[in-house]
Amino acid sequence: MKTIIAIAFGGALGALSRYAVSWFTFKHIKTFFPVGTLTVNLIGSFLIGLLWGLFAEIKIPSSVRIFLLIGFLGSFTTFSAFTLDNYAMFKEGKVLAAFTNIFITNFLCLALTFAGIMLAKSLTR
Repeated sequence: MKTIIAIAFGGALGALSRYAVSWFTFKHIKTFFPVGTLTVNLIGSFLIGLLWGLFAEIKIPSSVRIFLLIGFLGSFTTFSAFTLDNYAMFKEGKVLAAFTNIFITNFLCLALTFAGIMLAKSLTR
């Protein structure tokens, strides 16, 4: 139960933080480019690397780890988990696997976004 509460509370805070960053950048940076999303992904990627590195060196309760990595950063940005997975593959010398994951994830996610939009349009005609 402690794990579920840590994930839920962290997730709520991460989602609210993502909204706040996106809202702030939308209000204050006038551009067509998705600066809010980019900002969240950059911050999240840095934070997951920082926390992962710290957690490897210092002992903290698993509930805090779960709260921050899965709960908070999981809802703040899933891109941070994607980057950490690729980092692990590069570190293990699985360079081809990492580049394959990067390519497949980006290509297929974009393709499936288009497919979902096309399906929605065809269902609502």
